[in-house]
Amino acid sequence: MYVMGARKYNTTTITGDGRVASFLFDPGRRLFIVFGLFCVLTFAILVRLFFMQSVHYERYADKGLRQHTSERALLARRGSISIKDAGELYPIAVNREYFRAFVSEPDVDDEQKNTVATQIAGSLSVDAGDVLAKLSKEGDLYEVIARKITKERMEELREEKIPGLHFEPEIRRFYPGDSLGAHVVGFVGSDGENTRGRYGVESSFEGELRGEAGLVEEFRDARGGWNSVMDRAFSPEQDGKDMILTIERSLQQSVEKILAEDTEKYDAERGSAIVMEVGTGKIIAMAQVPTFSLNEYGQVDDLSLFSNIAVSDAYESGSVFKTFTLAMGLDAGVITPGSTYDDKGFVKADVFTIRNSEDKVYGVQTMTKILEDSINTGVVHVEKLLGNSAFKEYAEQFGFGERTGIELPVEAAGDLNNLSNLRRTVEFYTASFGQGITVTPLQLVVAYGALANNGMMMQPYIVDRVISSDGGEHVNEPHEKRRVISEKASEEISEMLYQVVAGGHAKLADVPGYRVGGKTGTAQVVNSETGKYDEEKKNTTFVGYAPIAGPNDPETIPEYVVLVRYDNPRAVEWAATSASPTFGRIMKSLLDFRDIPPTEEIIFEDAIVPENVID
Repeated sequence: MYVMGARKYNTTTITGDGRVASFLFDPGRRLFIVFGLFCVLTFAILVRLFFMQSVHYERYADKGLRQHTSERALLARRGSISIKDAGELYPIAVNREYFRAFVSEPDVDDEQKNTVATQIAGSLSVDAGDVLAKLSKEGDLYEVIARKITKERMEELREEKIPGLHFEPEIRRFYPGDSLGAHVVGFVGSDGENTRGRYGVESSFEGELRGEAGLVEEFRDARGGWNSVMDRAFSPEQDGKDMILTIERSLQQSVEKILAEDTEKYDAERGSAIVMEVGTGKIIAMAQVPTFSLNEYGQVDDLSLFSNIAVSDAYESGSVFKTFTLAMGLDAGVITPGSTYDDKGFVKADVFTIRNSEDKVYGVQTMTKILEDSINTGVVHVEKLLGNSAFKEYAEQFGFGERTGIELPVEAAGDLNNLSNLRRTVEFYTASFGQGITVTPLQLVVAYGALANNGMMMQPYIVDRVISSDGGEHVNEPHEKRRVISEKASEEISEMLYQVVAGGHAKLADVPGYRVGGKTGTAQVVNSETGKYDEEKKNTTFVGYAPIAGPNDPETIPEYVVLVRYDNPRAVEWAATSASPTFGRIMKSLLDFRDIPPTEEIIFEDAIVPENVID
């Protein structure tokens, strides 16, 4: 140590053994180090705050807001669907309150779980093993056991006081008519994640029926309670719209009953029927057999049963198409009802030969008799007079090859591709009597409706009115689509169709006291595997309308067009003995239902069908 005046100076020395002296433990040095660390930490915090408040501001602001807000969805009421019922409305699809049962594991003692599972299984008709598995999930407060429980049944179950079994309300779709109009209405189903309308009107108007959910956003304090000082964000729900269909309940029930009886009688795989108002295009009945329960749709294994074949199934219709070929000829002026044709029994087409059914030869026949006896070569003769280009244009004007635009899902357009090559003459010849091209039952109804409606085609529709939740109402009005043939041609083809029923092989379609017109069609079915016609299967169809003007009442206007179709009726061979009599039963029911007075003298006699029917 050195002494300089009165002051002493400490120095740092390092001893020979490497020990650090008091330099590092100097109080001033320690303060400097702490201050430096504080500055570094402060700088890091400032940098972090900068990034949080500027670069990542939105993310952290949103996260903070979520911690202090609670969102609650306000479910919208699904709109109802109704049909007409003698001037009133019959709700055919409504909302009904049910209950779902669930179990809470903490509410059941371990030693009770087996007993409780067995008790729940017996009361709710569910599997005891599944219930026990759900009760074994430790701490699980919510495991659904059963759904769609009625209020009455829920109250009964509550009285049993089963430990851990609880209930909560759920709104489900209910169909008061059960299977009534099933293929028109459709149903609301779930794919496991989403619940929405499937098939029918429930599907095609899903957006309008579902409505829009609302939202309540509440601000919470630190304890999670609602902060009454802060405003609540509120977006009200918008209930779905109500649909009123054009379907008539009593008529729909009658058509379904008749169709079910005759489908069984003729041992057919499927049957379908459509009833349309001629002057408006309203579909007032649409039925299909077999059908299904809308309330138990989950019991259906074959999903094809849900498809509405009236709109979604295009098929070769056979001789019902001959009516259009003759109507084309009448409108174009190349034939009259009395024009004659000398039938030789066959027609050459390219390298093919087209013959009449059962190789019949008819000789000289009028156009009316060609339709009455359903002569293949006769309609081929008319197609020749028209020419391929004109025939194709008329077919398109009648609406074949395009969707009608009805408010039902999965509508088929049919197929006119065989008419794309105007030089393929044989395709046009076969198309003239309904083979090689496909159409839907609905297209046939609409096109026959044009024949009955003085040549004017109407837009078909099945929704009469749409009512909004605020009471606003949109009414669908009849819409003329286009003129297809002249009024004169319409009158002529209608009289020819009347002769088919009155004097031809479609006598079983007759309704005593009324002039009824229509045409049969029996067509083979193409085998999807071989691509050839199946000798064992066929479709039978009858399409017609009534009442038709006659000498006793020249001012009569056709009111209704009806189609009946059977897939492979095994108990009968022809449409004249299957689809025709069903048509007659439906048309009689319809005319009685609408209280339309007879215009003809009623003669009670048994209708006679020729032994060798050709249709």
